[in-house]
Formats: sequence, structure tokens, C-alpha cells
Amino acid sequence: MSEEETEDEEPSVELGEATAVEGAPLARVAARLTWPQERSRIVEKEGDATIRTPGGPKTLSDVLEQTDTTYFDSRQTFVDAVEGVVGRGPVQTE
Repeated sequence: MSEEETEDEEPSVELGEATAVEGAPLARVAARLTWPQERSRIVEKEGDATIRTPGGPKTLSDVLEQTDTTYFDSRQTFVDAVEGVVGRGPVQTE
């Protein structure tokens, strides 16, 4: 395709207006940490972070209090434990 053709084309999907979603994705919070990690250290570092959940935004420290795990040997263990408490699915929007 030439440069002129790509400029004149319309997007194949209409994007619409942005809908605000409160909180950060769990993956973003998990990416800021190194592994392995103790639950208490995660609470110290990221406990005040608000994460997106299917039930609405929640503070990470509140979610971690509901887990039985005190030591996360990997990022996936952490994500699985948090999702075990908050669930998986679409995130509520405002």
C-alpha cells in the first residue's frame, strides 16, 4: 500500500468514547515486583495500590489479607492467589 492509501482509510473498528476504569490492572502491579516475595513485603511496597476486579476496585492489601498464602514463589502464584479472591472476568466501569 502506498502512504496515500493508508491515510485515507477509516479504522476497521470504531473506538467510541473512553470509559474510565478505576484502579490498575493486576498484571501492572505484579510487573512492578520481583519474585519470590513475601506477602508482608508486597503489602509494604504495593499494599496501597488499587487494583481492577470484576467486583469493582479493591486495595491490594485488603485482597492479600484474604489469601492463605504468605510467600509467593513466582508472579503466577501471586496472580493466581489474588484472582482466587477477587475472581476473573470483565471489570466494572463507571
